[in-house]
Amino acid sequence: MAETGEEEAVSAEASGFSDLSDSEFLEFLDLEDAKDSSASLSEPGPSELPEKDGKLVSLQNWKRGLDVSSPMERFHLKYLYVTDLSAQNWCELQMAYGKELPSVLAPEKAAVLDSGSSIHLARELELHDLVTIPITTKEDAWAIKFLNILSMIPTLQSEGCIREFPVFGEVEGIFLVGVIDELHYTAKGELELAELKTRRRPMLPLAAQKKKDCFQVSLYKYIFDAMVQGKVTSASLIHHTKLCPDKPLGPSVLRHAQQGGFSVKSLSDIMELVFLSLTLSDLPVIDVLKIEYIHQETAAVLGTEIVAFDEKEVRSKVQHYMAYWMGHREPQGVDVEEAWKCRTCNYIDICEWRKGGGVLSSALEPQAKKAK
Repeated sequence: MAETGEEEAVSAEASGFSDLSDSEFLEFLDLEDAKDSSASLSEPGPSELPEKDGKLVSLQNWKRGLDVSSPMERFHLKYLYVTDLSAQNWCELQMAYGKELPSVLAPEKAAVLDSGSSIHLARELELHDLVTIPITTKEDAWAIKFLNILSMIPTLQSEGCIREFPVFGEVEGIFLVGVIDELHYTAKGELELAELKTRRRPMLPLAAQKKKDCFQVSLYKYIFDAMVQGKVTSASLIHHTKLCPDKPLGPSVLRHAQQGGFSVKSLSDIMELVFLSLTLSDLPVIDVLKIEYIHQETAAVLGTEIVAFDEKEVRSKVQHYMAYWMGHREPQGVDVEEAWKCRTCNYIDICEWRKGGGVLSSALEPQAKKAK
């Protein structure tokens, strides 16, 4: 039975797209990810042109695809974002439908990103100016990530405040990428991660939404700690992203690197500097996780949430979520107690989980993964 209080309160706020963080804003605009996936996911080919309802046509393609490939292969993904896993925490099947039918949520998500961008920009300009650097390759895009890291490490070493720190690393066999909103030190000298979430309405999110947000920041800590402890390797990054480390960088990137005091020619040069800096800088692990909820219209702080990090629980959830991406199990919808989430889901009319009363229909079960 659904929880009455939460069911009555559910609205567009509970969809998971009404309160994106700064990091999600950046991830949505990430150039190389768009190049790698949008062509295959967002633009239907001749055989997928919609009839009366294009969603059902695409859904049939998804069902057939389950027989031959994992979601990573089917969606042409080299790596995942942290927010992909936090979306699974809300509703895994909604996230899967979103990968298959991204155009369904595109207008809503774009509107939310636009409304929260002014707060994001204001926070950015508090610490530094923004510089636009033209890039033409995915190697250029990753080089910019690495140059940003190199510029932030000295600030962290001197106990300063930084924003938009890129994190990455292999977790349970799959490469994860994310962006930490803010890192600063508390009065006690503890390194604190602060995640900004903007809200359309002047109210704190429901417990289920907070649970999703708490998992997201916990995963950020898990990856960041591994980076500063020397557990992330350049070999793993190259293997998963398929980057060409010796490919010459673009002239605008090279100029930016030189202005920062770095003499480099290729991505491999910058990677070497980054991994050396991370392991030799003696940066601490993250001590405190905090989520700050802000009203989009007024920029008023609605409240904060201090998150208790539980490494065992994080690993358990990640293992479960990665099993889907690797094709070891089918996607799952919400439990019956959280069926109220379905009321604001864009895929309610085609959801096989809902139609099946909490189980996927046989057409969605991955045949290739069954025991022989």
